[in-house]
Amino acid sequence: MAKALRLPQKSPRRQQLKVLRKLLKKARFTEFGQQYRFDEILLSKHPGKKFQEIVPTFDYNSIHAAWWHQTLEGKADVCWPGKIKYYALSSGTSEAGSKYLPITTDLLRGNRIVMVKQLLTLRTYRDIPVKSIGKGWLMIGGSTSLQKGAGYYSGDLSGITARKVPFWFQPFYKPGRKIARTKDWTKKLEEVVRLAPQWDIGFLVGVPGWIQLCMEKVIEKYKLNNIHEIWPNLGFFVHGGVSFEPYRKGFEKLLGKPITYIETYLASEGFIAYQDAQYSKGMKLVTNQHIFLEFVPFDNKNFDADGNLVENPEAYMIHEVEEGKDYALLLSTSAGAWRYLIGDTVRFVDKERSEIIITGRTKHFLSLVGEHLSVDNMNKAVQLATEEMNLSITEFTVAGVPHGLFFAHQWWLASNDPVDENVLRQKIDDRLKELNDDYAVERDSALKDVYVKVLPEEKFMEFMRLKGKIGGQHKFPRVLKGKMLEDWQKFLETGTL
Repeated sequence: MAKALRLPQKSPRRQQLKVLRKLLKKARFTEFGQQYRFDEILLSKHPGKKFQEIVPTFDYNSIHAAWWHQTLEGKADVCWPGKIKYYALSSGTSEAGSKYLPITTDLLRGNRIVMVKQLLTLRTYRDIPVKSIGKGWLMIGGSTSLQKGAGYYSGDLSGITARKVPFWFQPFYKPGRKIARTKDWTKKLEEVVRLAPQWDIGFLVGVPGWIQLCMEKVIEKYKLNNIHEIWPNLGFFVHGGVSFEPYRKGFEKLLGKPITYIETYLASEGFIAYQDAQYSKGMKLVTNQHIFLEFVPFDNKNFDADGNLVENPEAYMIHEVEEGKDYALLLSTSAGAWRYLIGDTVRFVDKERSEIIITGRTKHFLSLVGEHLSVDNMNKAVQLATEEMNLSITEFTVAGVPHGLFFAHQWWLASNDPVDENVLRQKIDDRLKELNDDYAVERDSALKDVYVKVLPEEKFMEFMRLKGKIGGQHKFPRVLKGKMLEDWQKFLETGTL
């Protein structure tokens, strides 16, 4: 086959077609597979194109309404063979209600294989603290205590994964099963801090904001200068979920020596990409395991003003993409997601190596008047401003607000350092003008002003706590709109929701 198509053995296109065939074969007798003629797609000379012709695109609401709700009612063989016994609860960062994302044994197996592959890439890193590799892994995720439904369990993906930790990994896994079951994030953190001196930690794993908070608490409790005084073998931080750059300065203030950062892209829907080289520009997409990927150009042709996907969007396979353009991801997975819009946008930084960076969310961008401001722009502007002012900013969020007949951007940033808000406002505004031409143009016309408010770090944490989104994989939304913005404004005024 490879010879006939003149494709190299490891061609991402070939790997992806193989994954697609494997997924279609496994699911062809499901209700979904029967309705969308998986057998016919498998017999086609061009299964990728045929798949795109026959199967429509879905977002969570549409696939849940048409298909997934049946699996929650206990029905088997709907979108994937068998009954779904686990669901990852993911509220995303924009919608109010929880999403129930199906988790299957096949998906978890695929995720584990990718994790092992990523660990094996550490052998190629130079000057890494080899001693750290055999030490403890402190994974601060969601509770492994799952909610019981009618014939299924639901909870954080990190909780489901931790529950199914392979036996050989258990001696390394911290904080251990008992603490991992704790639902109360504050209690869990207290236990981690209490037991910190008993552990020899080599790896920290989690979302930057929560890991940073954990290190701050340990340093404060034991009156340390830095975290390495208690964990001298700490050598790696495995992070994902949000851009690390805005956190870097504050994070590094807590260290006694440099550590190696490893970025991962593990979503509730599957393990999508990981950093496989020490100084790589981005993360390598997982093209040969359990996910078939498609890429929709993130533009006005394919998305409406609210970031919703239009019907029949353009969708490219991996060999058809271009570097430097933003794409929204569609996933087909071994958990019965089919052409599913995950809501993240990515950009290829090295097409040959299938390397991407995450640039934002389809619904987390600001374009009140055509400024087309992405999360990537915001992250970079904050990073540059903090470097220039020697500040640590741990969180931030932005909203579009009225300004007379026109508009303005309102920024809220978290920092416990003394900050001149006017200087910070000017720096962020200037950097955004340099990074984004559309923004620069609109700042001279309809985007009349930029407001900056610096708040204590605790304010952001407290809001997340009141929303029930504390710890684990929960991330503060970078752009606030609708109900979330109303709740945030009410919280800042009254301290309650």
